[in-house]
Amino acid sequence: MSKSVKVNITIGVLVTLTLIGFSALAYQTIHGLGGTGMNNVVSWGLYIIMFMFFVGLSAGGLIVSSSATVFNIPSFKVVAKPATILSTVCVVLAGLFIMVDLGSPFRMLNLLLHGQFKSPLMWDVVVISIYLGINVGYLILMMMKNPNQKLLNAMSYIALPVAILVHSVTAWIFGLQIARAGWYSAIMAPLFVSSALDSGLALLLIVLVLLRTLKVFHVENSLITKLAGLLFIFVAVDAYLIFSEVLTMYYPQEASTMLVLNEMLSGSMAPFFWGEIILGLAIPLAILLFRKNRQRISLVVLSSALVVVGVFCKRFWLVISSFMYPNVGGSPGVTTGQYIPSNDPSVVNSIWASVGHYWPTLLEMLVVVGILSLGVLMFMALTRLIIGKEGVEKTNSEKTDLNVPLQEMPQ
Repeated sequence: MSKSVKVNITIGVLVTLTLIGFSALAYQTIHGLGGTGMNNVVSWGLYIIMFMFFVGLSAGGLIVSSSATVFNIPSFKVVAKPATILSTVCVVLAGLFIMVDLGSPFRMLNLLLHGQFKSPLMWDVVVISIYLGINVGYLILMMMKNPNQKLLNAMSYIALPVAILVHSVTAWIFGLQIARAGWYSAIMAPLFVSSALDSGLALLLIVLVLLRTLKVFHVENSLITKLAGLLFIFVAVDAYLIFSEVLTMYYPQEASTMLVLNEMLSGSMAPFFWGEIILGLAIPLAILLFRKNRQRISLVVLSSALVVVGVFCKRFWLVISSFMYPNVGGSPGVTTGQYIPSNDPSVVNSIWASVGHYWPTLLEMLVVVGILSLGVLMFMALTRLIIGKEGVEKTNSEKTDLNVPLQEMPQ
């Protein structure tokens, strides 16, 4: 089967999944958010989780691109184009998930007409809009044959702090919530930034290896090794911050905090919490600690994939665990909005709930798959437009066998 046929089949599958996803979205828009697993107690679910996840994933590309100028790292300039494309696609998907979570895209008008700038939610809208504008500006400059280098340098100096700020503001949406024991933390912003750095860089490494394997874009072995070393540092910092946060939650043994912590450690969120600790932190750290492992593409890709999975697990337990136990002491709870009588005498019939439960429905999963498929199509189109067949000749000059160690190269 020729390469063009494989590409056409891939595009066909992605288009089909996108249409299925947006058909599910149309159904949700018509019938409302009642078809999702969200409820009055757990009012944020998979859509907000994916929003947080993709805001973080967008960090890796833009930070690598801007660092090439800000910190004078010439080797990073080589991957500026794919890195910026990846960052742009991720932040667009993050915005789409917010619109989907609103239930109707027309509710976005409320932010423009009745925006409350005292709210961190509004801060996030402003910063993400600026962030998207910087990404688009980068892409436009990169498409030019002779881009204005001074303007490109100026944008790099702006892009780096904005990339950090966008993740900090997203974290403050959670960290400033005094009524949520699992969120109210001064280091929520550093936690978000650290996990954004490691997941974003991990995704960038996977994409670079994939583009090189497909002979679309060439990247040197030495740069992959260097980026893998940087990933190890990012993951180590993330692990330290998570340990500090969990220790601070556990040591005082405060009742409301322990409810959330026990749910993370041994309750319904335990698979996601320990998934992050084992898959996203322990295994990648053990692999990337050794330079010889960082020189093997197969191990670099494996570690990167585990980091991405681990950060997704983190986003899941972080959102859901603090919603499960609302701070409603002294009141009957949160209204469920419906009264369901029971014939069981041990069950007290009530419209009130003091503990929440959530799991994504098929409708939510179809919408997410559709948006992800659209993102892959966007990345493929932008890569073809901006990169083209760049580096095809160079790729043949270097071994790309996934099981062969990369050659020793000076760093």
